[in-house]
Amino acid sequence: MHVDVKICGLTDAAAVAAVLEARAEFAGFVFFPPSPRHLDTARAAALAAPLRGRAGVVALTVDADDQTFDDIFDTLGPDLLQLHGQESPERVASLKSRYKVPVMKMIAVRGAEDLKTVAPYLDVADRILFDAKAPPEATRPGGLGIRFDWRLLAGLDLPLPFMLSGGLDADSVGEAIGIARPDAVDVSSGVESAPGVKDCAEIARFVAAVRATESMAEPALENTIERIPS
Repeated sequence: MHVDVKICGLTDAAAVAAVLEARAEFAGFVFFPPSPRHLDTARAAALAAPLRGRAGVVALTVDADDQTFDDIFDTLGPDLLQLHGQESPERVASLKSRYKVPVMKMIAVRGAEDLKTVAPYLDVADRILFDAKAPPEATRPGGLGIRFDWRLLAGLDLPLPFMLSGGLDADSVGEAIGIARPDAVDVSSGVESAPGVKDCAEIARFVAAVRATESMAEPALENTIERIPS
């Protein structure tokens, strides 16, 4: 079982180098001013240059306007667009058509009822990201280090790949993968020494923890296959 890794909210060259060294599949840049990880597009484009062809460049936005998207695509040219706000299915479809890149839509989860909101996006998004729902007083919808009950995703059968986020770190990601069985995991605050400041050692430790989970799952799968009668 392979699980892709996304390190989100990169703000400096050292963190980009750590992502490449650890061989994470995706690197995320945040374009949302209330976030401590917010960058202007020129800075993000400069940081993203070493990633090209080595890791997918992801642009995270929150209910952004058309001018913001034009600037992101003119300057950064991301490989994947992550919509982390209240964007409607119609907005998702419009952005995907306009910019010709895959789109990942975030679904905020606190309880089982929140999973019902995913259905309208299954025909328009390319990926789904499940993140913990932010508390009412929060100034941003993600990157808060909050987790939800991963058991809500156990046995989830979606026609799209899904990514798991929310409160993950190197010590918890193995358990999260074992329960939710996501196609990918996403971390931001869980690999930081301070808000917006990535810890390169924690990036390496997080990716290593994911890979260790994969290596443990593969023998278990092989044993299961061997026990199936021919």
